[in-house]
Amino acid sequence: MSYILYDMRERVAVVTINRPEAGNAQNAALLKELDEAFTRAVDDEEVRVIVLRTEGKHFSTGHDIAPEVLEQAPWNTMFDDVSQTGLLRMYDWEAKHYFGYSRRWRDIPKPTIASVQGACVAAGLMLCWPMDLIIAADDARFTDPVARMGIGGVEYQGHGWEWGARKAKEMLFTAGWMDAEEAHRLGMVNRVVPRAELDDATFALASQIAKMAPHAMRMAKRSINAMLDAQGQHQALEVGFLTHSLGHANAWATHGQVTTAGLAEMAEGNRAAAKD
Repeated sequence: MSYILYDMRERVAVVTINRPEAGNAQNAALLKELDEAFTRAVDDEEVRVIVLRTEGKHFSTGHDIAPEVLEQAPWNTMFDDVSQTGLLRMYDWEAKHYFGYSRRWRDIPKPTIASVQGACVAAGLMLCWPMDLIIAADDARFTDPVARMGIGGVEYQGHGWEWGARKAKEMLFTAGWMDAEEAHRLGMVNRVVPRAELDDATFALASQIAKMAPHAMRMAKRSINAMLDAQGQHQALEVGFLTHSLGHANAWATHGQVTTAGLAEMAEGNRAAAKD
């Protein structure tokens, strides 16, 4: 793999995104490799817990939207015949690689833990939110600035479920930041630890869970996820993705392109976060 490291420690699979020079920004190849690593951990009967972590100062600065990357993006060739397909090709792409991956990772049958440090931007949320537990370093901070693109939020819109309605609206309306302590207070983050202790604290929790009966862990996870779905989470996430897609359609209708000028602003912000 080019972007993912995989390690097995005492019945814990440690999956590491290893692209620190780009702030662990996500491209299509990285997401495919990450999905393959999760599948490997699920299929390994020795694995009882999966930890997702990243190398470097920042957890993830989101989707890689640097100009040179976007020039090679699959959707650049999707609109040769818009009269026939509209934005369907882009919808299908994001339904699989963005919303689809996050939705599948949320339902991984084994306990999962995200270990988060530094900046967690936009699609970075789509990596940690599907995990069962989140351990954050005291320097972690979270944001979804996708509204700058004229779109109401990332593809996997878990904001209201993670922060509550009013805080979710504040984040989306302002494209502001939330620090680790506030995320913990609101219930998105399970524990906040000093940055130097993040890896040890995450692995200690994973090791504790790995001692539990695997069947009990799977049934406990299914029960809690079923509760969320009974409250409407699955349907709300589906609607959130549809409204995200509507944002792309509006940008096309008003600007003749998939995104607005805000994309450049977001790209610059992501690069600045990676260097911060």
